[in-house]
Amino acid sequence: MGLLSGTHLKVGDPAPDFTLQDQAGRKIRLAGLKGKRVILYFYPKADTPGCTKEACAFRDEASRFPGDVVILGVSKDSIASEKKFSDKFRLTFPLLSDEKGEVIKLYGVEFLFGFAKRVTFLIDRQGSIAKVFEKVDPDGHVDEVREALKKVS
Repeated sequence: MGLLSGTHLKVGDPAPDFTLQDQAGRKIRLAGLKGKRVILYFYPKADTPGCTKEACAFRDEASRFPGDVVILGVSKDSIASEKKFSDKFRLTFPLLSDEKGEVIKLYGVEFLFGFAKRVTFLIDRQGSIAKVFEKVDPDGHVDEVREALKKVS
């Protein structure tokens, strides 16, 4: 898969399971979230302009999502970097550390130097991929996600 090609995952595919630690050191397993809808968003680097804009938009709009929606951010940053980023911007959802890049590869969102491309997956209550956003612009992305969630069971 080339650097600019899209993810191999498609709507209807089972979302690949994984377990990663969040900024507080808690282990989060995707399979443990069945029954909830998951916004799984990958981002390149904590505390950079685009990533900050995207994370803060999810923070600011999180209360407007239905109660069964879980937001998870994933990057190659360390747990310490994720914690610093989360604390600095008072983020209200888990940021998952994928330092080895295994989940980034699993989801087909690897970019230069193993960083994640900015891609968002909506996962339905059954654990299947309901929507893939491959060309994410941090401006307005949360609105796109909220609109798409209306069609995800």
